[in-house]
Amino acid sequence: MNNKRPVFLNLLKIHLPITGVTSILHRLSGIILFLMVPFSLYLLQLSIESVAAFKQVLVYLSLPAVKIVLILGLWSFTHHLFAGFRFLLIDQNIGVSLAAARKSAWIVAYGAVAVTIGICGVWLL
Repeated sequence: MNNKRPVFLNLLKIHLPITGVTSILHRLSGIILFLMVPFSLYLLQLSIESVAAFKQVLVYLSLPAVKIVLILGLWSFTHHLFAGFRFLLIDQNIGVSLAAARKSAWIVAYGAVAVTIGICGVWLL
């Protein structure tokens, strides 16, 4: 029997279409959002503790590493939101053709980055 199925799949060598990348990033952004919950709750709890604690939160938020984490969290939120709307439309048989699915996946990818840059541009000023 000539079995030509691959034994080992190297996911780094497989070229996924944009629809597959969007799907994987939707899952990844959900994981990032889940992991951001304790961090966000800690900062919220600390900020409402006292005036001194609120000032300490402002110091934390000015650190470059924290800014990067927040930007990643913002991108995760926007991507997850846009991809979620895309998947809800696909569940309703809207945009299920190959061309429409590719177009909506590109809209999600560019839209999430554009909104993140737009919000960060306003936030960092």
